[in-house]
Amino acid sequence: MKHLIAGVLLAMATTVSATAHPNAPNKPVSIVLVHGAFVDASGWKPVYDILTKDGYEVLVVQNPTVTLDGDVAATRQVIAKASKPVVLVGHSYGGAVITEAGADPKVKSLAYIAALAPDAGESVFELATRPVPGESGPPLLPPEDGFILVDPVKFPTAFAADVDISITGFMAVSQVPWGLAAVQTKLNTAAWHDKPVRWMLTTQDHMVSPTTQRFMATRAKAKLTEINSSHAVMLSHPKDVAAFIEAAAAAAN
Repeated sequence: MKHLIAGVLLAMATTVSATAHPNAPNKPVSIVLVHGAFVDASGWKPVYDILTKDGYEVLVVQNPTVTLDGDVAATRQVIAKASKPVVLVGHSYGGAVITEAGADPKVKSLAYIAALAPDAGESVFELATRPVPGESGPPLLPPEDGFILVDPVKFPTAFAADVDISITGFMAVSQVPWGLAAVQTKLNTAAWHDKPVRWMLTTQDHMVSPTTQRFMATRAKAKLTEINSSHAVMLSHPKDVAAFIEAAAAAAN
């Protein structure tokens, strides 16, 4: 009887374990997602759900966006926690973060999404203020106490015109202030010189100029994917973004 009970308990434990982890990571690489300015990591949730369902270990960085050094440190901490080699993904200002943090030997490749990718000795500010005839810049308010915000009234159309207003309206009033020490600090290194790069260029972007994105992608010799989307492409086109990241992951194997 004892052996019978033990067998039943073992079978139950095995069943519970399988139920609790129906999509345990089974891919040879881990994916680390890095968000940009004015938002937090929750914007990755639709993409995270797809990637984890498809069997990837996905880790998400919660950047303070106060200083570039602080955000790079936060990203390196998450990279260290990954159980496998890393595909490092950055959206918007997150592209600058992965450009510096991506020098980590654990990082196999970089994936930029509607991003900024400075070179060594270059800041986000220098790229973001490049003159682009015919393209409007982001509707930023003047710096206050060392931080920048987007004009809340203009945020929905500038940041995510193709996302439901119930979401973008909330994003506008819940903005995370972006520190000037993140915007103006020059990078020490640019990992895109040494790592394989993929780039998703958002053609309807009013935060990071499509022309500037193309310049950066070309400079980084990136494999380019274009999509008819606003800046917040992970919210408006999560399936496309997940497919883009999975392509980068497959190429990194």
